[in-house]
Amino acid sequence: MKETQQLILANMAWAAEQHQFDPEFFTRQIKGQKPEFLWIGCSDSRVAPDQITQSPPGGLFIHRNIANLVYDTDLNLMSVVQFAVDVLKVDDIIVCGHYGCGGIMAAMDDSATGPIADWLVNVRQVYQDHRQEIDAMPDREARVNRLVEFNVRDQLMRLARTAPVRGAFAAGRKLKLHGWVYDLRDGLLKPLMDIDAHTDLGMVAKPERVLV
Repeated sequence: MKETQQLILANMAWAAEQHQFDPEFFTRQIKGQKPEFLWIGCSDSRVAPDQITQSPPGGLFIHRNIANLVYDTDLNLMSVVQFAVDVLKVDDIIVCGHYGCGGIMAAMDDSATGPIADWLVNVRQVYQDHRQEIDAMPDREARVNRLVEFNVRDQLMRLARTAPVRGAFAAGRKLKLHGWVYDLRDGLLKPLMDIDAHTDLGMVAKPERVLV
């Protein structure tokens, strides 16, 4: 059996199970969405936001890209942020990286080519901004993971400066931004930092040091 057909069969089994457990499940789904969180994460197939947080359908509004980057020129991302903040009125936005990220490795090694190389320019800048501390780490794994943490921190700060977020802060919304890292080694999420309307971005502390 082809792998794609297995996906269809798995979907049929899931839909049947949902209907049996909760006959009104799909009726509620078509009435609209009201997620509590916007999740901006990496495209890595091992980091499935709804699965690792046990969130039901409708619980997370999700955007994913390689290395969980925030560019205010990225119309895809900015449309998601605008819709989440202005229309869905989410109160929490999570930027989540993960240890052992291939995009982070490629940026640190400057080994990417083609569109990915262009995409990762943001991470390469993060590396240059924090290179002294990253290169002082004892081994490659620790250096990669420290860059993962700095990348989450810097992307969160970029997010805080986008127009939809600044507008929500100025309007007195209780919007809060969270920087997390997912650890592939134990399956746990590790909070690094938070930003809200009262945060002085010029005084934001570094993420705590990674333990490898």
